[in-house]
Amino acid sequence: MRILITNDDGVDAPGIAIMADIARALSGDVWIVAPDSNQSGAGHRFTLGRELHFDKLDERTFAVVGGSPADCVVAGMTHLLGDKPADVVLSGVNAGQNLGDIINASGTAAGAREGALQGAIGIAMSQGINYEHGREVNWSNSVRHGAAVARSIIASAQGRDHYYNVNFPFCDPDATKGIAVVPHQRFSRSPFRYYPSDNAGKFFIAIPETPLPLDRQADFEVMRRDGFVTVTPMRLQQTDMDVVERLKGTLKLEAR
Repeated sequence: MRILITNDDGVDAPGIAIMADIARALSGDVWIVAPDSNQSGAGHRFTLGRELHFDKLDERTFAVVGGSPADCVVAGMTHLLGDKPADVVLSGVNAGQNLGDIINASGTAAGAREGALQGAIGIAMSQGINYEHGREVNWSNSVRHGAAVARSIIASAQGRDHYYNVNFPFCDPDATKGIAVVPHQRFSRSPFRYYPSDNAGKFFIAIPETPLPLDRQADFEVMRRDGFVTVTPMRLQQTDMDVVERLKGTLKLEAR
């Protein structure tokens, strides 16, 4: 089994070293292709019309200078790995949870999504942080359980029309209750907001608060409150077929 690793925190981030350990517990054929710098929030952006280049760090580790996670997966799958693209693309481990609608902006999720679009099993992994107590990352849960979670998903995956979004809780690994397969939280509105800076005339785009209410059966609460590793299968085919059927014959051009 050939595994390609990417992330959005950058090739030197601590989470990618944890992901490498996870991958090497599964296979001896592990490659890393990751951005040279932090690309958090990049989503599925491609760098089109601007040249990129590799920085080769060792025989199987490459940084893509100025590239996004999606760029890295494409470059790895269609060039660096030659005529044997990866069977599995692991993206992460991200510093901080990627839950709910936030996955639409997540570079970590995009790495796994592009992996699946390229024909691999795509798995995004994120380590939750208890932001009520600061921003320090306790990686122990992803270190302890990451390989088992990846192995379980790979063994159960069928077809290539999905990718998987995984979040590890911030509780003690011994207190982790298991794996919960859950839907992602649909927020009442986008969590991203304008956030003023202390510098006059400047501002941030940030997540100052979590939109409420929250679904107790969805990923956000099941990870945060219940202490499960959450796994959310995400479809690549995004068309809502129920709406397709409902709209057939109802949309019309104006008569001249």
